Amino acid sequence: MIAAEKKRLLRKMLFARRFEERCYEAYVERKIGGFLHLYPGQEACAIGVMAAARPGHDYVITGYRDHVHAIECGSDPKEVMAELYGKETGSSKGRGGSMHIFDAKHRFMGGYALVGGPFPLAAGMAKGIKMRGGDEIAICFLGDAANNQGTFHETMNMASVWQLPVLFVCENNLYGIGTAIERSTAELDQYKRVCGYNMAAACTDGQDIEQVIQAATTAVDHVRSGKGPYFLELKTYRYRGHSMSDAGSYRTKEEQELWAKRDPINLLRDRLIEEKEMTLADFEALDKELMAEIENEIIPFAENSPEPKVEDLEKYVLAEHCPYAKGEAH
Repeated sequence: MIAAEKKRLLRKMLFARRFEERCYEAYVERKIGGFLHLYPGQEACAIGVMAAARPGHDYVITGYRDHVHAIECGSDPKEVMAELYGKETGSSKGRGGSMHIFDAKHRFMGGYALVGGPFPLAAGMAKGIKMRGGDEIAICFLGDAANNQGTFHETMNMASVWQLPVLFVCENNLYGIGTAIERSTAELDQYKRVCGYNMAAACTDGQDIEQVIQAATTAVDHVRSGKGPYFLELKTYRYRGHSMSDAGSYRTKEEQELWAKRDPINLLRDRLIEEKEMTLADFEALDKELMAEIENEIIPFAENSPEPKVEDLEKYVLAEHCPYAKGEAH
């Protein structure tokens, strides 16, 4: 990989980290309400996979830790932040909040609150692609704990039977909310769980974005070439708790320090410095530039955007067109 591409990826990961940290601050300031699930530590996963795919062309769906995935599909970070603020300019008009970012224009088909819910939806998208004869693929990102849901097994089976163009990406961050994976899952290597469905699968280091891209490229090429579904496990780690209400006290200090040494941003930064393609001063300047963009452009956009109007409360509710909702039917 050439230096310019590594720098571009570093910029993306650093922006994602600072964006999420600013979301944390806004939540503490009570400017963001509801639930908030943050992504620091896992940046190489979404950014690496999407670097191997075709953002805005391929269909992407995920769970509720969804801000970075939407941005990588092409969503405007200002609109994503405005959605977190519950503003009319948000990607879902302020109606969805953190867990329901949605941007059909860029084929980001949403974050979903139901654990395991996106599996069958991704298969449905892939079925539609296959019926139309399109060259897109469907990409489904979910955490390791989602694999214990019945939807996982049902979807893996049908995706393989129908040879659907779908890539399942397991961001294995070792915890399902506060439950360690070894306490809830018999097979710790998640990619092995699809062997019963005759599906191609692999596992790689989710902290090293170059390894993620290499593995994801193999997976994407497999799916796009018509060889059927693929399951890719990425071993990663989230630095913060499951959500803002989770202090993460169940994790040991030693574990956190161990994973901090394999920070995806620092790994790529240090590699560029070692290759003499960047200095620490260059990195610090980039960091300041990105923080200024977030603070001077993205946050003001969200804070100054209008609130949804009270009279539009039912505007995007499907039932508004139902005669029962208007008292017209008997």
